[in-house]
Amino acid sequence: MGWFRVILCLVAGSITVTAAVDPAKVSFAKDILPLLEDHCYACHGDGETKGGLALDVFQTEKDVHHGYKIWEQIRKLVAAGEMPPEGRKKRPNGEERDLLADWSRHSLDTFYRTAPPDPGRVTVRRLNRSEYNNVVRDLLFVDFKPAKDFPADDTGYGFDNIGDVLSMSPLLMEKYLDAAETIAAAAVVIRPKEKEPTEFQKEYFKLPVAKDAEAVAFGEFVAKFMRRAYRREIRDAEITRMLAVSKAAAGEGVPLEMRVQVVIQAVMVSPHFLFRWELDGAPSNPKAIRRLNEYELASRLAFFIWSSVPDDRLLDLAAKGALRKQLESEVQRMLADSRAEALVENFAGQWLQLRNLDIVRPDKNLFPVYTPELREDMRRETELLFVDVLRGNRPLTELLTARYSFVNERLAALYGLPNIQGEAFRKVALRGNTRAGVLGHASVLTLTSDPDRTSPVKRGKYVLDNILGTPPPPPPPNVPELEEAGEIKGTMREQMAKHSTNAVCASCHKKMDPIGFAFENFDAIGRYRTEDNGAPVDAGGQLDSGEPFRNAAELRAIFATKKSDLFIRCVTEKMLTYALGRGLEYYDKRPVDKIVERLKGNEDRSFHLVMGIVGSLPFDMKRGEAAP
Repeated sequence: MGWFRVILCLVAGSITVTAAVDPAKVSFAKDILPLLEDHCYACHGDGETKGGLALDVFQTEKDVHHGYKIWEQIRKLVAAGEMPPEGRKKRPNGEERDLLADWSRHSLDTFYRTAPPDPGRVTVRRLNRSEYNNVVRDLLFVDFKPAKDFPADDTGYGFDNIGDVLSMSPLLMEKYLDAAETIAAAAVVIRPKEKEPTEFQKEYFKLPVAKDAEAVAFGEFVAKFMRRAYRREIRDAEITRMLAVSKAAAGEGVPLEMRVQVVIQAVMVSPHFLFRWELDGAPSNPKAIRRLNEYELASRLAFFIWSSVPDDRLLDLAAKGALRKQLESEVQRMLADSRAEALVENFAGQWLQLRNLDIVRPDKNLFPVYTPELREDMRRETELLFVDVLRGNRPLTELLTARYSFVNERLAALYGLPNIQGEAFRKVALRGNTRAGVLGHASVLTLTSDPDRTSPVKRGKYVLDNILGTPPPPPPPNVPELEEAGEIKGTMREQMAKHSTNAVCASCHKKMDPIGFAFENFDAIGRYRTEDNGAPVDAGGQLDSGEPFRNAAELRAIFATKKSDLFIRCVTEKMLTYALGRGLEYYDKRPVDKIVERLKGNEDRSFHLVMGIVGSLPFDMKRGEAAP
């Protein structure tokens, strides 16, 4: 059982709180530590470490700050009244619970606010599969995805571009060698004179080249290609070495196209191509903080928004030292470019878990209309809404409230929308607000269901994880699944009632289940329904924070208004994690706060999320890291 699921034994004890206490005046040694000693150490101290949690290691407020991740979880569970769980004979009253929760919040926030500015450090990391494909496309104009046969990328913090998990295996290196040879052969093709030149030839030089012009054309190609591939200026010595490599590998008198292929292969297996480098003079010194040079900034920008290399404009601005001066206009240009579809596919696709649609398998007997084509339609609808909000600079809350969507004939039939024909997607107004926003999309409703029925637990957890940014703790071990044997009887709400009566389960299910039940009007592939197993659907409920609702529409309205701060912060933290390629730490709270503040001052419009990230301390700077 995870430590945050363990009972934190805070029962009424030596401190009696009769009125609100200023948390700034609370002493850890005099007020907080006695609580832990008297009421928690029996389970979480003096040699006891239930759930892997020992609280007697926290002897000073500084210790609490060092263990800030644990204390953030403790604070949440205490504030929610989940520690200790209901059913215990003695439980702290509200004032006692508030004392620990308020002190924890105040102490941690003070720590975050007063800690020295720290941009963090991202591990030197290789290109992931998506980045590799995009880079090859933009450099060499091949029309296939060479990384499709590479080993799957590991993920961290919900994304597959996290530096700490992008390892390099011998198998992957072999794949890089094979791919380089295949790509070079596909890119460098001599076409008959009457044929139009390839995109590669239009970009670099047209083959064949006159003999007396070959040396100049080859040298110019090498310099231009290496600059683009390595994302920086290339030294003369590097060009000279590459020319020597091509000569040694291809020999004298071989056709120009063979020498070009050798250069492509050599560049594409170089660490300068495969890895994203931000070289430091003192990589092992955590106090060595520096601003990125403009080439590094151009690379971070391009991989964030395009999942690919900087184009010539970004590189030229970096060479002039003018990129930061034109940062806002460049971000606008990049978002308008078709390559920004990568931000939709790779960020939104992972944040909203759209990639998981590939492994969802609704029961074919129960849902025969669900086909691979419909699955892709579902995914595309959500992507197109994200694109519309992003490029239209719309408020981010419109992702939850949009009373319009993008459908084709197949998806329209699933939704019961008339007069939509053909494969092409079009923007349509939705009748009422039953299906407003991404939480009404069949993509999300399908990936949060079981193969044969809806799953209020999965749907509730999805919202807590990805919309509100308040994930529940993992379930305890040996929790029984819903009965699988025999005929399914009763509504989903009736079947799940047993979980709410189990004290171990109840504390989390009271958060997740009301949210999940709100979407019971949608079946396991997102079709609207009014009955479940022959009984009327009851989609009403109340959030654990007290807000009542009658259906999904009212719940989404709560998320977009009363809970909008949670949603905006969640999106900000998710996108900053993706942009940096690392998990967020306590020192990132201030940059996150600044981005959120900027958003509030600009009606939460999407451009200010992207621009706030690009202009933030951790995106613009970096530091070394002490050796373990």
